[in-house]
Amino acid sequence: MPINDEMPLYVISVAAELSGLHPQTLRTYDRMGLVSPRRMANRDRCYSRRDVRTLCEIRWLSRDVGVNLADIKRILDARRERGSTGEGGIAPHQILAERV
Repeated sequence: MPINDEMPLYVISVAAELSGLHPQTLRTYDRMGLVSPRRMANRDRCYSRRDVRTLCEIRWLSRDVGVNLADIKRILDARRERGSTGEGGIAPHQILAERV
C-alpha cells in the first residue's frame, strides 16, 4: 500500500520531534482546531505527513513571522475552505497587512 500525505503515520511524540514542538503544544493545537490528527482505536492521536507540515508552518508563522494563533487559525481555515471550494483564501501577508 503506497503511503500518501493523509495517512496517519506518527504518534504524538514523533510528530512533536519532527515539528520541533512540545507534545503538549500539539494537544493544544488539536483542541484549538489548528490541526486535527486522526485517532487510533485507543484514542491516541496519529499525525499524517500533512499534519506535520502544518505544524511546522504554524511554528514558523508563530515564532519567526510573529503571527498570533487566532490569525494562524484564520489562515488555516481559509486554506481549508479554499481547498473545498477552489476559491481564494487568506495569505499570511494579508494578515500582517491588516495589523499595520
